[in-house]
Amino acid sequence: MQDKELILKLDSIVKVFPGVKALNGVHLDVRPGEVHALCGENGAGKSTLMKIISGAQPYSTGKMYMEGEEVVFHSTKDAERRGIAMIYQEFNMVLDLSVAENMYLGRLPKTKTGRVDWNKLYENAQEVLDKLGLKFSCKAKVRSLSVAESQMTEIAKCLTIGAKVIIMDEPTAALTDEEIKVLFEIIEDLKKKNIAILYISHRMDEIFEISDRLTVFRDGKYIATKNIEETDYDDVVSMMVGRNVTHLYPERHYDESKVVLELKNIKSKGIQDVNLQLHKGEILGIAGLLGSGTIELSKIIYGALPMYSGKILIDGEEKDCTSPIKALAAGIGFISDDRKQEGLVLIRSIKENISMSSLKKLTKGIRLDKKVEMERVNERVEQLNIKINNIEHSVGNLSGGNQQKVVFAKMLEANPLICILDEPTRGVDVGAKAEIYAIMDQLTKQGKSIILISSDLPELIGMSDRVLIMREGEIIMSVLKSEANQEVILAHASGGVKGNE
Repeated sequence: MQDKELILKLDSIVKVFPGVKALNGVHLDVRPGEVHALCGENGAGKSTLMKIISGAQPYSTGKMYMEGEEVVFHSTKDAERRGIAMIYQEFNMVLDLSVAENMYLGRLPKTKTGRVDWNKLYENAQEVLDKLGLKFSCKAKVRSLSVAESQMTEIAKCLTIGAKVIIMDEPTAALTDEEIKVLFEIIEDLKKKNIAILYISHRMDEIFEISDRLTVFRDGKYIATKNIEETDYDDVVSMMVGRNVTHLYPERHYDESKVVLELKNIKSKGIQDVNLQLHKGEILGIAGLLGSGTIELSKIIYGALPMYSGKILIDGEEKDCTSPIKALAAGIGFISDDRKQEGLVLIRSIKENISMSSLKKLTKGIRLDKKVEMERVNERVEQLNIKINNIEHSVGNLSGGNQQKVVFAKMLEANPLICILDEPTRGVDVGAKAEIYAIMDQLTKQGKSIILISSDLPELIGMSDRVLIMREGEIIMSVLKSEANQEVILAHASGGVKGNE
């Protein structure tokens, strides 16, 4: 295929940051009307390459072509003019403007007198939302939207640009199954219009479902490009990590005789009379669709949300868990599903983030024992294989997988008996997932117990000893690992069947 037949081509792209070569001579070619997936671990260079394509960053050396013509983008506006649009994983909107205003920001339709043509704006915006199957109004303030609705607004905004290439960075991370289905239908429609999609996702099932080709990067280098039908999961993972990843989910054993946590008749907003038991060394999975109460329940146990009534017993003794401080003192640790907003202080150092949950242990009187702090933090960094140059560096500069390991390190420093993990591998690559699964398994072998909440059903089934299914704030079913499969969990979670039918 000649260059002019490609919608986009990158040749020998190098990107150098001070002291770091983020991209080392990478290649990429994109055909009109294809979904081209980009695969690689965190830190492989995917995000840097996408920022170069979208005009957000310049490259050091190499060449880029659009429809056979060499191009150099000095800004995202330059890239948009040539037909490249990017949907970032982090939202990029003005919260107090309407959905329509955000969709056409910088391109608001004008009347002959130069004023904003509000009627045309709302008409055009609503038409795009309707095509996406979205139910909210284009006049709604972005601040009032749910996370999923905000993500879909970003996608709608992208469609208004008239793009020839759309870059989607983890577009389904905050979407429900139904919303993902709508997105995939939209992507199929875009393909028919000869629009190319560059698709970045850590969800390999998505990549194999919708992609035509994929390109793998590792450590800033180009590895290979393959047609989707010519490869498989194991092949892609091996190319990504540079080794075979076998036994992703460890063999599991736990002590069924000892109950370490018991919830009795827990009631709260969105939670109806929940009872459960967690055993020593057990990983207890909790599954449910968006709005089923899984996240709310975890935050109630940790004291981050109020409990209206009920009891929390640890080792048979009722505990006061009405605040995170009290829950932590009772032996409960927590990892939030949103590490950037609730799990980390991004502008502070790696050292400060890891030690912040155990400052009482590190102080003598009113003084922080910095030597002990340094020793403990370095110990956690080595234990969890956190890839860093210096513990004094900002945690915000780490890759997603390493940030998540810092969150784990912070929790482990508090030395909880019970660990509640909300979406512990969200947004991390398969190599980091394997390491996090090994950490979880090691914790249970040390006698700790885990409650795992995850929308990744293969993960939930693979790591859990039992799975509880929630719907509308209630636990409706308990499934043993040997009986758990995605069909059973989804059928009960969605209301297709009731209870233990």
